[in-house]
Amino acid sequence: MSAVQPRVDLRLLPSAAVAWGAAACVVLVPVDRARLAAACGVAALLLGAAALLACSGRARLRVLPAAALAVVVGISVLGAGVLQRGAAAPAGVVRAAQEGALVDVVGRVAAPPRPLGGGVVPRRVATTVAAEAVRSARTGELLGGRVHVELLVPVDPSADGARAVAVPSVDVGVQVAVRGRASLRPAGERAAVVVAVRGAPRVLDGPRPWSAWSAAARGHARELAAALPGDAGALLPGVTVGDTGGVPDDLRDAMRTSGLAHLTAVSGAHFALLGALALACTGALGAPRVVRAAAVGLVSGALVLVVGPEPSVVRAAVMGAVGLVGLLAGRRSLGPAALCTAVVVLLLHDPWLAVAPGFVLSVGATAGLVVLGPPLVARWAPRCGRAAAGVLVAPVAAQLGCLPVVLALWPSLGVWSVPANLLTAPVVAPATVLGLAAVALAGWWPTGAAALAAVAGAACWWTGAVARVCAGLPGAAVAWLAGPVGAGCALLVAVAAAVLLAGRAGRD
Repeated sequence: MSAVQPRVDLRLLPSAAVAWGAAACVVLVPVDRARLAAACGVAALLLGAAALLACSGRARLRVLPAAALAVVVGISVLGAGVLQRGAAAPAGVVRAAQEGALVDVVGRVAAPPRPLGGGVVPRRVATTVAAEAVRSARTGELLGGRVHVELLVPVDPSADGARAVAVPSVDVGVQVAVRGRASLRPAGERAAVVVAVRGAPRVLDGPRPWSAWSAAARGHARELAAALPGDAGALLPGVTVGDTGGVPDDLRDAMRTSGLAHLTAVSGAHFALLGALALACTGALGAPRVVRAAAVGLVSGALVLVVGPEPSVVRAAVMGAVGLVGLLAGRRSLGPAALCTAVVVLLLHDPWLAVAPGFVLSVGATAGLVVLGPPLVARWAPRCGRAAAGVLVAPVAAQLGCLPVVLALWPSLGVWSVPANLLTAPVVAPATVLGLAAVALAGWWPTGAAALAAVAGAACWWTGAVARVCAGLPGAAVAWLAGPVGAGCALLVAVAAAVLLAGRAGRD
């Protein structure tokens, strides 16, 4: 009989849950009602605190610290969210969008362009600009500044290739000036206004050095992938730097149906692989703990810079920062506490993450790993070894963690998702590490980079083959109830399976 596993530390869970609810409330209510909603939220939290103080002495002592922290966190997120919501949607910019007015926007591109529409050459690309000034095109009046604006940039239909003429002019870090018609975006979007650009953007200044470096890295990934055939070339940029623009629609659907779409989204697995590699290298050199932590932080920061601040990437980076603090203190961070801390910090910084699907999926998958992973590994290790148990447990725990969110977004249950993840698990690390190494070498040793990319591409080909085969099997996509009812049923199934698995693991 194995030793009883320690109980999961969930003392920070109320704070994370309250922070998430507060952030979602702030970003989903209309701008003119955000302050009223925040005031109601603060009142509700204070009433909850008063009810807690009215409890009996023993019960109060058990829950008072966690509840008090949750109240403080909730009020902080509400206050910070209201301030950020007001700054993100200046009254003049919102009024121009409501009227559909022409505006002039000057700012730096903050996200890689995303192709819109089908076909070999997209009709438009979308990107986000950190606008320094938004002015009325008719009067020149300054409507607002330091805001995020979504741009819809037309693509020259005569351009050759999927990356058309307009795309390089809106690469990350470039300062552009555009004119277009403004309109409001739905509630919950970080950029409150979208501008349909007329003509090509005018480049005012090149990217800053770090933005130029990250753009070059993404360009190297695309160039290396272009030399690889079929699914290998389509998946390599996504597996390495999260660039899925070259993935065809049929492969994208197969990856989603088979439960492998997460492999083309840079998240915690990438940071874990690179962090473990950095720790192994610095440890082999006998480096002190501070140097090892600095090495992990350096490679993690470089990856965030290359990929861009996507929700799952930012979450994984903050989780890594929490782990680094524990490393410097000489203690191992507890997974649930680290995850809850990351959620609170990120929502304080950016409340729009509360409604970002990528962030929600990433947190759900990580929650499954940190809560279910240890007891399941302890249970399965005597039968197959600890290393093999970790490989087998990871897809099961992650799938259970994000199952309710997946079915809420796409009401179709992938029956073969766990077998597909098990079949691709051995090639994930080679594809990621060798692909990133190829990108790093491409600028000064093209031959070595091409050789590494070929090996990484073989791993990507296997991933694509597994996705296509599993997506074509009988019952690959079983229809699920849509809407809140379906999500609630999926949550009940996931919780029941988690309790059953974790409970049996603890008794073995």
